Amino acid sequence: MAQVRYTRNLFLRGICVIYLFAFLSFYVQIPGLYGDNGILPARTQLDLKSRMPLLHKLKQKPTLLWFAPYFGLNVEYMLDVSSLFGVILSFAGFVSQRFCIAVVFALLWSIYYSLYQIGQTFMWFQWDVLLLEAGFLCILVAPIWYSQRGKVNTPSDAVTFWSVRWLLFRLMFSSGVVKLVSGCPIWWKLDALNVHFESQCIPTPLAWYAHHLPTWFLRLTTVAVNILELVIPFLFFFPSRKVRTTAFYAQMFLQIHIIATGNYNFFNFLTICLCISLLDDQFFYKRKSRNNSYNIVRHLSTVLCILVYTGVLYGTCVHYNVRITDNWTIQSDIGFTQEQFEHVLSRAIPISIYIGVASLGFTIADAIVNSLTVKGIRNKILTVFVTNLYMAAVCFIFAMSIVPYATLHHSLNSTVPTQLRQIHGKVEHIHLVNSYGLFRRMTGTGGRPEVVIEGGDSIDGPWKEYEFLYKPGNVNNSLPFVAPHQPRLDWQMWFAALGTYHQNPWLMSLAYRLLSGQPEVLALMNQVSSPFHEKPPRYIKASLYRYHYTPWSSQSWKKQAWWTREKIGEYFPIFSHDHPPLIEYLSKMKIIQDKPTFKVTNEPLKLLLDSIRSMVRKIEASLLLWGVFTAGCAIIMTNYNNSILKKK
Repeated sequence: MAQVRYTRNLFLRGICVIYLFAFLSFYVQIPGLYGDNGILPARTQLDLKSRMPLLHKLKQKPTLLWFAPYFGLNVEYMLDVSSLFGVILSFAGFVSQRFCIAVVFALLWSIYYSLYQIGQTFMWFQWDVLLLEAGFLCILVAPIWYSQRGKVNTPSDAVTFWSVRWLLFRLMFSSGVVKLVSGCPIWWKLDALNVHFESQCIPTPLAWYAHHLPTWFLRLTTVAVNILELVIPFLFFFPSRKVRTTAFYAQMFLQIHIIATGNYNFFNFLTICLCISLLDDQFFYKRKSRNNSYNIVRHLSTVLCILVYTGVLYGTCVHYNVRITDNWTIQSDIGFTQEQFEHVLSRAIPISIYIGVASLGFTIADAIVNSLTVKGIRNKILTVFVTNLYMAAVCFIFAMSIVPYATLHHSLNSTVPTQLRQIHGKVEHIHLVNSYGLFRRMTGTGGRPEVVIEGGDSIDGPWKEYEFLYKPGNVNNSLPFVAPHQPRLDWQMWFAALGTYHQNPWLMSLAYRLLSGQPEVLALMNQVSSPFHEKPPRYIKASLYRYHYTPWSSQSWKKQAWWTREKIGEYFPIFSHDHPPLIEYLSKMKIIQDKPTFKVTNEPLKLLLDSIRSMVRKIEASLLLWGVFTAGCAIIMTNYNNSILKKK
């Protein structure tokens, strides 16, 4: 049985770090997004004054925020309590293995699910549901309690840890499939990366340089992305450890480059954590042996790994027509049609499920055999019982995952048993399993669209722009590194630019809050350069612009513009603070209400929460996240050094 105890513990602590980033990032944005005077107040999602029994409330909207009255708090302050409690629990699991137990992960999942329930459009992202799914798996993967004997491997460890690998496979493979199934011509022409770095939500400074790489190199990199997402995931279940380890390095290579060129909050860090499931303890503790048979097996494993990846490379060259030109550049083109791809996909998805069944079956069989070898009748019975319990849970999750996974190809929907779809429908709302697939179609092929909000004291102008903290606005502003923090307003503005303001009704609330000069909402934006930090404007409007990166030749090392832009037209019309249709709409949505909100009666707790908020407000969000992470690393190193000194 492969030892995975150390690897599992590393994964659990990594997930605690992701939870820490997610809760902290959410916490700093609560007042502006979900406060009583925020863009989408959380109080509109919960009626705390309702006399409906608590059980019915939880059934209607399962969230811990219903307990706010029991703490003498309203919804906004209960959001603070929930987020801070999540921060404390995740930080404890990060710095100490003692807290990486099932009950802690159950609490973390419950808290994040509670926040997700009231998050509305600002939390409808794939990484949020991915964290929920991975977080739920952690409840199974984590030990029930911490014990000094926890360093000993148990048969159920490999079974539960396998479920993480299956999630990683579905995430990566689905991400690759949707790009080609969508029929997007940019992906099929291998031109996606020629526009991606410019059109993505919040580029990093390195994205500007990546955008100006040679076209042939970006096309070749697009081929590499296709292979890393479509082919390499099948090697996650390869029997050879070296093949899986090489797949781990390949995925790490992809994720690190994405982190370097794009701000995708905690998503890529979470994916890296999932990649740990490709390893086992031997990766960290190299086995030393002078046994000739062991050395022969090791060398054969190396040869097999080379043959497998040579085959992958050869297949890539054949199917993507990779060739070296006369001027020593590498040209590539997709050598198959969409019909051929869909035909292969209709076969590949069932095959991948069979591979999953075989891999899980072998893992379960190995676990059962090992549970029978435990010494002592009592220990053997307990180990067999626990192993079978976890086995049943993992098999259930695997079966449920087939339902959304099969939707990758339309012909497979009818092959999923009706009973399985019905069971999945009953648990779908808690996001035990989800469908994935980012960048289905490339946007911004003619330049990235951006919504620019402007305010003025006269309907005839002059109009002055509001600047955001992270998204492109002023063409001279430097691009930021902001991950793992996710500025959810900036992200939503990117999506808003792809549609109309009618499709994004939350923009009306944002406009009203800006006309009111609401400080909680203004804190989500760049107040330093705001022209309205003293008095809000009388009128507000929005225009749609098209942004392009500046050419390479115009970039200087002194003062530079990162973007050029051109105005396309009006995005939403001029509004005033007392604009009747605006007031009527926001009143209907309960964003503006005459009734008093739920009164806070717990003054000591309110004072404490206000004090914490006032301290946190002074620190830039991404610096806060990395600062807390660094503090956790310092605590870990201090504890490690103290343990070494005690041993001496």
